[in-house]
Amino acid sequence: MLKGYLVPHPPLIVNGVGDGTEIPKTRAAYERIGTEIKKYNHDVAVIISPHSVLYADYFHISPSETASGSFARFGCPQAKFDVTYDVELAAKIADISEQNGIPAGFLGERDKTLDHGVMVPLSFIKCDNIVRVSLSGLSFVEQYRFGMCVKQAIDTLGRKAVIIASGDMSHKLGGSYGFSEYGVLHDKYVRESIEQSDIRRVMSIDPKVAENAAECGLRSIMIMCGVFDGLSVKSEVLHYEAPFGVGYLTAAFTAEGKTDSLLPLIISDKNARLRAVRDGEDAYVKLARANVENYVKTGNAIALPKDLPADMLNARAGVFVSIKKNGGLRGCVGTIAPTCENIAAEIIQNGLSSCSRDSRFSPITPDELNDLTYSVDVLNASEPISDKSQLDVKKYGVIVTSGGKRGLLLPNLDGVDNIDEQIKIAMQKGGIKPTEDYQLERFEVVRHK
Repeated sequence: MLKGYLVPHPPLIVNGVGDGTEIPKTRAAYERIGTEIKKYNHDVAVIISPHSVLYADYFHISPSETASGSFARFGCPQAKFDVTYDVELAAKIADISEQNGIPAGFLGERDKTLDHGVMVPLSFIKCDNIVRVSLSGLSFVEQYRFGMCVKQAIDTLGRKAVIIASGDMSHKLGGSYGFSEYGVLHDKYVRESIEQSDIRRVMSIDPKVAENAAECGLRSIMIMCGVFDGLSVKSEVLHYEAPFGVGYLTAAFTAEGKTDSLLPLIISDKNARLRAVRDGEDAYVKLARANVENYVKTGNAIALPKDLPADMLNARAGVFVSIKKNGGLRGCVGTIAPTCENIAAEIIQNGLSSCSRDSRFSPITPDELNDLTYSVDVLNASEPISDKSQLDVKKYGVIVTSGGKRGLLLPNLDGVDNIDEQIKIAMQKGGIKPTEDYQLERFEVVRHK
């Protein structure tokens, strides 16, 4: 039998950081979990933390034999923790991951101190012998496959393990992080999936919903789901609440027998979603995709197709080409005003820059192409405005100019919810300091997906 638990990690719940009365129902759920784990008599706890060392393309496993930490940064230095790492199990997870083509291991640990994603659970759960693993920015499928490697390592060494998936739900439920409808959708979807014991449904969440919910626990859940691959799982929501605008979900997972692997179905679901996106692309986006794919594979831009709509060939405009992978931005470059003979040529030029010359990202590689989604924004002419009251984050993009410096932000971007935030990001992109004088312009776009 294998047990796993999803737990939030609000430091306020820890005695000394809080007074012991905050979020009492989440505390009660934690105490129940602690009692169950004590009876389980496990050998090791694998704790998945979103606040450990985090990389976009690598699962970090904490090395060394021991580690310690405290809640000093939360005003409670007396709440201290010392743990022993199961170095044999950690090494086996790394080895099996490598054998399966999953980038995971012990590289790049800048700080071995325990993070609060580990210490909050340890405040309620007695687990002296642990393995600490991190999330990665890789796809949902890769989180699941990494979890499968964790399970294989546990079985190979004959460990009796408990899996702790540490993570909060959406941070966009009306507190200091603001509100987004995606936050409500995310937490409802995850909660219902767990209530239904439906791991496949968990894995099928829309990446756009997850990205804009500002969550930190979804990938922890997905890694734990991978650990349970090939097992019949009974999951139970113990409690959910969001008293500070952050979702706190506690849940229990228990293996009840063997079943077929869900991995082929999860991969099939992912591919079906991507096919549906591709099938719905208009001519603008199809051109952007074809051009990027041809360039990444051959090093050459695509020849201008002859069957494009007339408005792409006869009109000129500034264009931004945005590329996303697994819901996250992978490249975005554009022109404020037209630089090419027509919109089609502008898309080709800026698509090449987005996939290979965006300084924030490494160039896109051939093995990423099937996971990418695209959008094309065609800009209308900009107009000066006197102040920010004439902006609307959904309708207008903004251009901020100070001397020779200029920053632009497109309208209606996921996660940009107010005008001040829109202006701030545009200033940052243009290297404009808050103390500098600046002028504002606004523009509208036609967005193609």
